[in-house]
Amino acid sequence: MIRKLIRQMLAAQTLSALTVSLCLLIDNIMIGRFLGVNAIAAYGLANPILLVIGAFGSMLAAGVQVACSKSLGCGSQEETNRGYSSALALAAAVSLLLTAGVLIFRNPLATAMGAGREGEIYDMTRDYLAGFIIGAPGSMGALVLVPFLQMAGKSGLLIAAVLGMTVADVALDLLNVLVFHGGMFGMGLASSLSYYVAMVIAAFYFLSGKCVFRFSRGYVSRKKIAELMTGGVPTVFTMASSVVLVFILNRILLGTGGSDAVAAYSVLLTIGNASNCISTGVGGVSLTLSGIFHGEEDVSGLKELLKLLSRYGVLLGAAVGAMLIAFAPVLTGIFIPEEGAAKELTIQGLRLFALGLIPCCINNALKNLYQGTGRVALTEGISVLEGAVFPALAALVLGRLFGVTGVWLYFLCGEVLALLFTVMLVWKKSQGFPRGAKPFLLLREDFGVWEGNLMEVSIRSIEEVTGAAEKAEAFCRAHGQSEKTANHIALCVEEMASNTVQHGFRKDRENHLSVRIQNREKRWTLRFRDDCSAFDPVSYVPRGEEDALGIRLVMAMADDIRYTYSLNLNNLTIKLTDQQV
Repeated sequence: MIRKLIRQMLAAQTLSALTVSLCLLIDNIMIGRFLGVNAIAAYGLANPILLVIGAFGSMLAAGVQVACSKSLGCGSQEETNRGYSSALALAAAVSLLLTAGVLIFRNPLATAMGAGREGEIYDMTRDYLAGFIIGAPGSMGALVLVPFLQMAGKSGLLIAAVLGMTVADVALDLLNVLVFHGGMFGMGLASSLSYYVAMVIAAFYFLSGKCVFRFSRGYVSRKKIAELMTGGVPTVFTMASSVVLVFILNRILLGTGGSDAVAAYSVLLTIGNASNCISTGVGGVSLTLSGIFHGEEDVSGLKELLKLLSRYGVLLGAAVGAMLIAFAPVLTGIFIPEEGAAKELTIQGLRLFALGLIPCCINNALKNLYQGTGRVALTEGISVLEGAVFPALAALVLGRLFGVTGVWLYFLCGEVLALLFTVMLVWKKSQGFPRGAKPFLLLREDFGVWEGNLMEVSIRSIEEVTGAAEKAEAFCRAHGQSEKTANHIALCVEEMASNTVQHGFRKDRENHLSVRIQNREKRWTLRFRDDCSAFDPVSYVPRGEEDALGIRLVMAMADDIRYTYSLNLNNLTIKLTDQQV
């Protein structure tokens, strides 16, 4: 079931990340085709400010993934609703402040980014900033709602929202350059309006009665806001590192290759970010699922998550990297049709950039897993080293030795060195060369339960239910439990599993039910997870005395029982003590 879930989430995350990158890619194409090389340079100089704006939204989105995935893993829907309400309130406040700040200070901001104090590039830079910042509430709202759509299992709506944003951006860009002639301000405004289109599409779910999340002003609290921001801090380090790196490389390239090199870097960033959607997808899946598995103290789930994401990262990185190398001239020609230094530099940069995609995917899987499992400081350290320190040092040193060609090696060097840093750290922590996925999880020694105290079984048919119940009974007896205790736990498995198979499984598709039983300090925890339609047995009200007798019997035996519906999965956790059963 985990493999299927990861594939589904990875496809949705990658496609949504690609489509978002396409908006920036489309802007760059339109700017290059209709407004010229100076406009591309102005767009590149504005990039650090755009990254700062995106950093706040990404911080909140990551905080949501960390905090809410943990609360879902613990089975607390109320705590998840607190995160949902606090995230929306904070996004609204921060985006409005950013909008006002950039509109007021756009002139000195353009100068600070290297656009000078006057001239065409200066005017274009400040105009684009003014148009783009109008969409800050929409872009930040879209970023914050993405993880909630993912957790609700609404991948289709997520893709629809992002596709709608892309179509709107293309249409509005064309209207700007062909009809309204709004220049760089119009290009920024087109992006702004497209973000609001995505928000409107997503609103069809969040404002409907089917939404599994509930907004309430009473749920907004300083404590939850602080938790969201703390959980998202590593993402701020990543984005801040990107801002610093773009600023440094722009300065290096201005001195090494002039405006042609800066324009080439702007195109390289745009195409590179679109190509990097695979690592973004890997990181998003890692962050969400690691938080859920960590909340459940599911070591086997974390190991399988890391192994699968690393494997998919290598395959996707190799495939996309090969295409980027092969089609670099074609892709560059879309942005810069005229032959010249800018075009040649871009082609060269893209081919060297492609070599870093595989280590980038693995780095994203690792650092987002550390963020999801609470190792915030480690994630922050890797983010700074990977995103700023290592690539900037590589650009400075290799740029002096080999010119612009050396600068283009910044991405490959940064990713490889960051991965080596993680391997050396794990090697030191595990006191030996790390083999397999478990050492890389860096879990504390008392995390989870001993494998001998854990039983996991998958059920795909009604015939397998009896076998699972018998296995549960034998598992309990093997741990010294009385016949009564073993019978009651086996009854829980039989009743809940048979109810799921009989009423939830569909004949027109393959169904999955996972049962996990663990024993720790005289306390038994049973977790049932299935991919059927949403059904909450905790809130279920039987129609008559004979209806759902098994469910009522299990409820009566349980010390604590919690239900959540997330990622298109029903999750039921039942806790019992030896004294009770």
